[in-house]
Amino acid sequence: SSGLLNSTLGGASAKPYQPEGYYAHLNFPRRTYKSDDNENQYRRGLYTHWQRTFLHPMMQAFDAPSRDECAMTRDKSNTPLQSLVLLNDPTFVEAARFMAAKLTKLKTDEEKLEQAYLDILSRPIDKDEFPILLDLLKKERVRAQQSPERVKSFQKVGRYRLPQTVDPIEATALAAVTRTLYNLHETVTRY
Repeated sequence: SSGLLNSTLGGASAKPYQPEGYYAHLNFPRRTYKSDDNENQYRRGLYTHWQRTFLHPMMQAFDAPSRDECAMTRDKSNTPLQSLVLLNDPTFVEAARFMAAKLTKLKTDEEKLEQAYLDILSRPIDKDEFPILLDLLKKERVRAQQSPERVKSFQKVGRYRLPQTVDPIEATALAAVTRTLYNLHETVTRY
């Protein structure tokens, strides 16, 4: 929904971000992992590199089967760990920042929030939801203005960089809103 997805079909496995040292306990031979530093980073999960039964941590958090044996159905859970992945994994931080950069081109807060809702949830924002998100956006703007170091460190996560034409304070505030929307149960769960 952010527009960052690389929709190339086929090809080699993609190596998205994963914690440093995640393969430290794999031996014979010792394995290292270097995440892709190109557009391959944004490929669909279908192409994610999978080291035998040592699946990618994000997939593990979202109940991907281990491939030790055939899985007829996938377990479904909704855990705080999943929420932390959606808030902190560099892939989702970049997606939120990329979408926020697009939203900064709109003029009013109303347009920005309405467009974010349409892009992420594929529906218009409810009148009850709007004031809550508007309040969040205003608070995040104040936080970003008061903490330029936080804005700088947030902008360094992942490989995507904001264009020079985008205000980093506004993008950081809007990214907080888009990260919130990405973390909604309605966004994550398909019915």
